Amino acid sequence: MTSHEDIAELNSSNGTIANNSDNPEECKKNLKYPKQVFFIITNEFCERFCFYGNRAILAIYLQQMLKYSEDDATIIYHSFVMLCYFFPIIGAIIADCFLGKFRTILYLSILYVIGNITLSTASNFSLPINHTAFSLLGLFLTAVGTGGIKPCVSSLGGDQFVVPQQERQLASFFSVFYFSINAGSLISTYLTPELRVMSCFGADSCYPLAFGVPAALMMTALVVFVCGKSLYIMKNPQGNILVEVSKCIARGVWGKLFGKEKKQHWLDHAEEKCSSELVRDTKILLELMILFSPTICFWALLDQQGSRWTFQAVHMNGKIGSFTIMPDQMQVFNPVLIMTFIPLFELVIYPLLAKLRLIRTSIHKMFWGGMATAVAFAISAYVEYKVQDAYAVLPAAGESQLRIYNSYDCPLTIDATDSSSHKYSWTVGSMDLLEDKSIPVRGNMTLSYSASFTGTGCPALSPVSDGSLTLFEAEAVSFITYEQTSGSTAMLNIERIDKKFDDLSKADTAQPKVRIVYRVNSNSTFTLASSDGSSISGDLYMTAHATDVYIVTSASGYVLTINDKTVATGLNLDVGGVYSLLVAENGNTEAHLFTLTPPNSVHILWQLPQIIVISAAEIMLAVTGMEFSYSKAPQSMKSVISSLWLLTDSLGNLFIILVSEFTKDIPQVYMLSSFAILMVIMMGIFFLLARCYSRAMKKLTVD
Repeated sequence: MTSHEDIAELNSSNGTIANNSDNPEECKKNLKYPKQVFFIITNEFCERFCFYGNRAILAIYLQQMLKYSEDDATIIYHSFVMLCYFFPIIGAIIADCFLGKFRTILYLSILYVIGNITLSTASNFSLPINHTAFSLLGLFLTAVGTGGIKPCVSSLGGDQFVVPQQERQLASFFSVFYFSINAGSLISTYLTPELRVMSCFGADSCYPLAFGVPAALMMTALVVFVCGKSLYIMKNPQGNILVEVSKCIARGVWGKLFGKEKKQHWLDHAEEKCSSELVRDTKILLELMILFSPTICFWALLDQQGSRWTFQAVHMNGKIGSFTIMPDQMQVFNPVLIMTFIPLFELVIYPLLAKLRLIRTSIHKMFWGGMATAVAFAISAYVEYKVQDAYAVLPAAGESQLRIYNSYDCPLTIDATDSSSHKYSWTVGSMDLLEDKSIPVRGNMTLSYSASFTGTGCPALSPVSDGSLTLFEAEAVSFITYEQTSGSTAMLNIERIDKKFDDLSKADTAQPKVRIVYRVNSNSTFTLASSDGSSISGDLYMTAHATDVYIVTSASGYVLTINDKTVATGLNLDVGGVYSLLVAENGNTEAHLFTLTPPNSVHILWQLPQIIVISAAEIMLAVTGMEFSYSKAPQSMKSVISSLWLLTDSLGNLFIILVSEFTKDIPQVYMLSSFAILMVIMMGIFFLLARCYSRAMKKLTVD
């Protein structure tokens, strides 16, 4: 998403550009285009590349690498975005009241670079550091940096022009500036997911590179920006109108609460110490703020493209021929659609709707933009309904999952009793897998069991009469049958496969995951090769019972060979599936494939309708809303309304944080449906507030 916040940034600068000359003779001169603005444009391209590159992969990094749940990752993601759109207010005050634009950009960009380097370093899990703490620190420094410089960069660019002599050049500057924003977003949103799926530092993913390239771009942005210092026209800090507005509101509230004289409007109490013009402009500003309060819900929904919608894409099939769309790459469609929709709406759709008398005013555009947002989330809820069957079933709090692999060619009967004397009875078929996904457990629990083979022709192993299986709360544990020798007696035993818990979650690349669970009589080597030429290989040890979990390419023709002998063919490993391959020597070596987490069956391009609709909604509500508020705001309040517009985005993300915190156990399909309904309600409130706003503006005009 690029349009709403960055248009706010551009409009904020328009509100602060002053006429650099009052000399009539100078107005007649043909002034040269200020070359120094290209330093600023290059800086903006690199900075936006950095911001959107980090943001594209952040949600999946939090979930897959830092092991947060989807709900907790959503909370952290939106906390980051919230801070990014809160700090523009702080940055504007620092620049206007204390340091000036250049020094504010310089100092906060250094902080920005430090934050990016910290995040990239923290994502290298080969380093002996607290990766979670350093990742969160890096995100905080990045949020302070990107938010703080946001209102300053474009306005510094605007300061390089002499108005009104260079109005046309100024307009072209903002067009190029806005293009650089979208170009940086578009390239990084595609590139960083590609970088993260590479292998580096002994890991199957390469987040240090994925975060490191944006960090390098931000360092480049800082160097380019400093190189233009000698050419910049820089203005001294002259105070921030937001501070004056805050004082005016505070005095009005104080007078309303403690003043003896009654006033027609509570802000009229501030006229004793504030100018009547400031009081009137503040009234208009507050009316606009009230009108746009429902848009907080819009931002809350819009920014979930990078969190809930990305998590939804993880559970979808991204294969298109030999190419696979990464889940976080779906975000690349938004800037493409925004760049396409802006001229399309202005030149075709809006004129057509105006002729049909369906949408004639900015209020109409915003209202239907909000309704389109609700439609987008309704579509998303329907897609989620279709996708949810492919979700991994993870053990919840208060329960554990048990899996027992029977590696023998004979059915196995197991009778078990827990500490509360609750009895369990299971039968596991030959070379089969027992799964019990909801055994009540608090902390940990030991099951006492007896086990024996049933049927004829079974191995001559003594049955188990006093075995034990230890289960752990909110974890999945696997066991395998094998032969244990005590003296001259061969006994059946059931042993935990390894010290790790089962990893049932889907890979962040949405590729299949597979682990070989085995019982072999001698150390062996294996190769698992696909029909497309990719393969994995390794060792099978007598004293172990499972390999590591491998992320492989999706293919329908995998062949398993052990010691160069073909054991199984035609093994299907589909996108997003999590598999275990049971291998055992029972005379001949056998192999059975089990699906632990279903593969992704719904194609990822089914997300396109919701992305198209919400991109259109962004044009209708976000862009129109910023233009409307800017045009209706008093001249002295242009920069204030732009800063507050960014603040509504921050509040929208705060809303999602609170919602996610209290709705962690609610299925996503219900959450997405609820957001759609909530958006319809908010647009109804917006419609009523629009009528109140019109009446208030008429009254202020009369007064």
